[in-house]
Amino acid sequence: MTLAYVKLEVRRTLRDTGFVVFGIGMPVLMYLLFTNIGNDASDWKTASMVGMAAYGALGAALSTGTGVAEDKSLGWLRQLRITPMSPRQIVAGRAITGSVVVLPSIVAVLAAGALVNGVRLDAWQWAALAVALWLGALPFTFLGIGNGYRLSAQTTGVVNVACNVGLGIVGGLWFPVELFPGWLRALSEYTPTNRFAELGRALTDRTTPALTTVAVLIVWALLFGSYAVVSYRRSARTA
Repeated sequence: MTLAYVKLEVRRTLRDTGFVVFGIGMPVLMYLLFTNIGNDASDWKTASMVGMAAYGALGAALSTGTGVAEDKSLGWLRQLRITPMSPRQIVAGRAITGSVVVLPSIVAVLAAGALVNGVRLDAWQWAALAVALWLGALPFTFLGIGNGYRLSAQTTGVVNVACNVGLGIVGGLWFPVELFPGWLRALSEYTPTNRFAELGRALTDRTTPALTTVAVLIVWALLFGSYAVVSYRRSARTA
């Protein structure tokens, strides 16, 4: 039943024109603009590719929550609650959906890096980079889902955009953290987006991601996952 639910939600998301344009096309456009206007160094093109792929995955993951909020307003969540699926199964199903729909954003930016900007990596690096970014996007899927269950459809859209832009900038997905003032650079190291991008950058540098990076992402995944489950249960009581 959970698998059927995931298939339904994935099809619905990928048929959404807005998701295709803003979730996939926008990160590619931003990447090409950032790397072909002004600074065109090859190192910057590689680093920016990782950052924009992470940013695209972030936006796609959060958009899962927007769909949740819309379903809640239409009464779809009430229908789900009469099925045998538990709250954890429903949240897990949405999380799996988010994990699937982030892939097109990641692949599109990586393809732009290879085909347009001439980024060159070994085959194993491309594969490892895609997988690392795919798995690393899970905390943001939980965050979006939590927002969707807790907030109205309109408010969820606004909050998710704020989370997308705020976490993207502070986490260093748009600009190198080396350009930040000291206090902001220190803060950035504890954000999930900064560590998310570090996963990819370690692979492009042929190094192993630091244990601290993995640990920070796991902590954020647990926090956001708990937020998603609590928000679902709260929506069940108030609907």
